Amino acid sequence: MRTRSTFSISFWISTSRRSDGTAKIYARITVDSQRVNMSLKYTIPAESWDRKGSRVLGRTTEAQEINAYLMEVETELFQCYRELRSKTTHITPQMVKAKYFGEDENHMTLTSLFEYHNLHGAHNLGKATLSHYKTTQKYLLGYLKKHYKRDDYRLSQLNHQFVVGFETYLRKLHPIHHHGRLSNNGAMKHIQRLRKMVRMAVNNEWIEKYPFQKFKIRMEKKERDFLTLGELRKIQDFQTKIERLQIVKDLFVFSCYTGIAYCDIMNLNEDNLVLGIDGKHWISTKRQKTKNSFKLPLLGPALSIVKRYHYHPKRSTDKLFPKISNQKLNSYLKEIADSCHIKKHITFHMARHTFATTITLSNGVPIETVSKILGHSELATTQIYARVLDKKISEDMSGLESILTSKLSDSIDDSEKFGNSVF
Repeated sequence: MRTRSTFSISFWISTSRRSDGTAKIYARITVDSQRVNMSLKYTIPAESWDRKGSRVLGRTTEAQEINAYLMEVETELFQCYRELRSKTTHITPQMVKAKYFGEDENHMTLTSLFEYHNLHGAHNLGKATLSHYKTTQKYLLGYLKKHYKRDDYRLSQLNHQFVVGFETYLRKLHPIHHHGRLSNNGAMKHIQRLRKMVRMAVNNEWIEKYPFQKFKIRMEKKERDFLTLGELRKIQDFQTKIERLQIVKDLFVFSCYTGIAYCDIMNLNEDNLVLGIDGKHWISTKRQKTKNSFKLPLLGPALSIVKRYHYHPKRSTDKLFPKISNQKLNSYLKEIADSCHIKKHITFHMARHTFATTITLSNGVPIETVSKILGHSELATTQIYARVLDKKISEDMSGLESILTSKLSDSIDDSEKFGNSVF
């Protein structure tokens, strides 16, 4: 990771659009190969400029005055750069120029914030998550062009009105490869990402006012769909001679009995298959999304699928399963669902919901255990997947009724015994 930047100042002249033999003097500020020019408001005869020394030739009073001014500008620009360096490691030539002219004590913009975030925050984000951030950044630039007629925006100008305007823009947006407008939660996720990046700017003291102070992100609670045990059994019993459908079915069932996400299944190799403390086969790996480690013993159906693909011709030697894209998986799952007469819109991620709900929580597995298996950082994340089925509620309440009936019966017997002994 780069911690130091390269900085240089040079002077040059421009004769563009001038036919009288004169030229304007400019200063060029360069930081890490990025550069910006600034006019010094001096016009001189073009032949009096020393290109090699970047100074005015001659000993006239005017020449000496201009050269002294150039030295002064150079010194002040270096001072501006040093002061910025004392506050942040991310400096742009625009920031140096703005500080020199006193236009803005901090000239950080949205695009420079994006660059900083993607450079210094990438190591904490998965590939897919970073891609989502870049989509948010693309939408922000689209918002700037449409509503502000500009390509960039100073962080110091961010306010509540800007955030509300971005929300309105997102709600009217029709993204490419999308069935319609963004959902409420889709729009809120983009605003959450903007909020995180702006919080980074606040922590780095690039801005003083926090524009999200009065803005509330409102996420709509949605039920996560899952397969019932009967529906899962239909898919397990599904038979086909079409190899691609058989592979997809097995991968989906494996995920239903393990809760492992698509990207993590594709990364599983022989080293991830270990013997647990109980002497049984376990999966031990890390979630690609959160980098959290997790272990789980393989239930019978999942272990059978692993063994079935041990010598499969389409399996890479270093992976447990054949590789297939998530897009194709979801497409082929629709074929399988239709063949099994399942009306639900099945996606591969539904297997993870099925594991959390149908396989574990509804069968009495504690939510803390499920959270650990799923590789979640917080229990609250697991609670999004978890829901208590009507069948489980009925079983629990029936059990409670039996306990209460028994206790009430014992209480009556004790009361009668006590009453007979006294009276």
